[in-house]
Amino acid sequence: MRTAIYGAGSLGTVLGAYLTQDHIDVDLINRNRAHVEALKRNGAHITGTVEMTVPVRALLPEEMAGKYDIIFLMTKQLNNRETVAFLKDFLADDGILVTLQNGIPEDGIAEIVGADRTVGCVVEWGATMTAPGESMLTSVPDSLSFHMGGMPGIPADRLEKVKAVLEHMCPVELETNLPGARWSKLLINATFSGIGTVIGGTFGAVTADPAARDLAARCMKEVIDVGRAAGVTFAPVQGKDIIKLFYWKGPVKKAFAKLIMPVAMKKHAAIEPSMLQDLKKGRPCEIDAINGVVRAWGKKTGVPTPVNDWIVQTVQAIQDGKLTPGPQNLSHLP
Repeated sequence: MRTAIYGAGSLGTVLGAYLTQDHIDVDLINRNRAHVEALKRNGAHITGTVEMTVPVRALLPEEMAGKYDIIFLMTKQLNNRETVAFLKDFLADDGILVTLQNGIPEDGIAEIVGADRTVGCVVEWGATMTAPGESMLTSVPDSLSFHMGGMPGIPADRLEKVKAVLEHMCPVELETNLPGARWSKLLINATFSGIGTVIGGTFGAVTADPAARDLAARCMKEVIDVGRAAGVTFAPVQGKDIIKLFYWKGPVKKAFAKLIMPVAMKKHAAIEPSMLQDLKKGRPCEIDAINGVVRAWGKKTGVPTPVNDWIVQTVQAIQDGKLTPGPQNLSHLP
């Protein structure tokens, strides 16, 4: 069985190292020539909460050939339609495209490759690219997991095939409620990636700053209100009911949500938002696929989203060079 990781950056390099180390036939594909050359020359060097160097097979997109049984899509969503259309030609007739992207990308992918070949997967861990060929795992090993599910009509054996591959890295939870799993991850990303990008810090930096933590509590409530209005039942995250933990209406429950936030995020405190990583490298980030999705669904459902609106506007201002990431941005809270 041939497997590919398309967009093998910070997360994909870690995944590729784990799969290769466990003798899975996988190609790590990336447009970054320096990264691919380093992977070819030195292997995938993983640091952080684990330490390993694994010889891997790395390719540029133009070096791809033949058909793959599974393609793990790990690029940003900035050019998804073009990327998925390109990858469709490399899928075997019964091949599966597994999106591990942020946001809610499954419907758009299914339009191109078919719902029966589309799997959504939520990544419950983080990583940061530190140099070409090197990625730092920022979540502790016992907190790593995937939550995945297929589009309606996908055969069960295809899901099991993907699950069997991913379990060479960490536990995989099969979700019957894929939209709920996606919205639960969106809740985490919109809150901690969004605010972390605004203040220029990690998930832990968000929970450590009183003003950022208060904003995080407001953001979480906002995402939950929008998701519920859209008919979503939020799925547990690593066995935890995040609605019970973080949803509030009055000051007492809000204070409780802020109190437990540092504890709940402890194992992922070192995660640096991928949007912040992109902005540091002068690249456009996918704010529209994260907080922008909450804002869009808020408009559809008639639920106000002032916090997510502000995060989108602030991150866009940083991207345009009008602001710089840092705690000073919190002086302009909505």
